[in-house]
Amino acid sequence: MKRIATIILDRNLPEVTDRLYDHLVQHDGDMTDVFVVEAGSDADRLSAHTTWYADWPDALIHGLRYSRGMNYGLSELWKDGRFSQYDAFFLLTNDTELQCAPTLSPLVDILDHHPRVGILSPCSRRWGERLLLREQSTKYFWFIHNNAYLLRREFVESICNEEQPDFMHFLFDGSNFRGYGAESELIAKAYANDWAAAITAEVWAGENESHLVNRADLIKTEGYEKNLELYVAEGRQWMRKKYGFNSRWSMQHYVKSFYDSFFEFHPEYNAFRI
Repeated sequence: MKRIATIILDRNLPEVTDRLYDHLVQHDGDMTDVFVVEAGSDADRLSAHTTWYADWPDALIHGLRYSRGMNYGLSELWKDGRFSQYDAFFLLTNDTELQCAPTLSPLVDILDHHPRVGILSPCSRRWGERLLLREQSTKYFWFIHNNAYLLRREFVESICNEEQPDFMHFLFDGSNFRGYGAESELIAKAYANDWAAAITAEVWAGENESHLVNRADLIKTEGYEKNLELYVAEGRQWMRKKYGFNSRWSMQHYVKSFYDSFFEFHPEYNAFRI
């Protein structure tokens, strides 16, 4: 029985997805089953390893993006009874690039040694957070970019919407389509429910943004600059409607308050605080 379920999100880039799939099988095949969510891809541009195909009209036109795509994959595992057999879920966009070495074994080892960590992410060499991990390779954070999350199953179970296991509601709020602030909301829920979110420099992962920059027409999405503009504008509307916040800073302060409270209840983890 493999401990991890990896979900890769694809849209019309089968060769990119298949390369990541093959990498995981080669380096982490003993640790993980790998599943592919096709987020409204064209029927002739599906990954050779497709597990679930979002082929309803809205998905075909607009795609699913990270929140809806991961909801879809996780909810399908939930509905078919396989969800409970895994210890954790590794959620990847297909433009994630991993090191040429095992990724999941060191991540799982960290989860095993940090029983209150519900969210764990490899660090990127492009992140400023790497500077905080020079002397201690793993620390708890209140913000983590969401291209490669390892989520502990018990954490997901503690906050998921069991009554609506679908692509809109299961873990992320699917009404926030492009996902601005979605990672902050997830991390706030973690600390509010006695879980921590960590980044480790024991494993490195990067995001190849050139696919969005150079192949937006193939992916059938807006160009990089337009996508960024809509990402912020639509996300701020979502944030104001749901939380009454007028800025990203307000959302970050909200998460930080739960972060600080976590260490009041768990002073034994102060060594991992930033």
